[in-house]
Amino acid sequence: MFFVDTLAEMGKFMDSGGNVLWMIVILLFFMWTLIFERVWYLTRSCPRVLKIKIDVWSGRNDRRSKSALQIREKVISEAALQIDNNMMMIKTLIAVAPLFGLLGTVTGMITVFDVMAFTGGGDVKAMAGGVSKATIPTMAGMVAALSGLFAMTLVERSAEKKKHYLEDNLIIDRRRRER
Repeated sequence: MFFVDTLAEMGKFMDSGGNVLWMIVILLFFMWTLIFERVWYLTRSCPRVLKIKIDVWSGRNDRRSKSALQIREKVISEAALQIDNNMMMIKTLIAVAPLFGLLGTVTGMITVFDVMAFTGGGDVKAMAGGVSKATIPTMAGMVAALSGLFAMTLVERSAEKKKHYLEDNLIIDRRRRER
């Protein structure tokens, strides 16, 4: 019974926000899917990948030559690309969420203006539906962006730690070269 009531209330909420609210839900689904993928990668796969890279580097005899330093930079760059995969897409979805909310505001206000033009501005109940369609998507877009921004901050912090960890553990022999 609770599940059915909850679905009915969600349906009312989605109807009150208009079609733009569905677009925000789809955007939110993709954004959080990518965020969860990054969290999964950074907590499960990335530590193993970094360990392999560090072990391969540690097994090298030459870690001081110009060629070795270039290889080190290549390894760090490749790892950074893997760690930062999908980060720009997540940031883009976070930035687009409030714009979808703004689109909902505009479409809701168009409904209000249509009602005002048709009734002469005297039907407050009819205008309230348009105002609802204007404010609910705005709120949903802002909530989506804020939740994504919070999660993205945590993911970026974790990604930076992983990159610094790799850099710190790809040790260069600091002994002087004998000439």
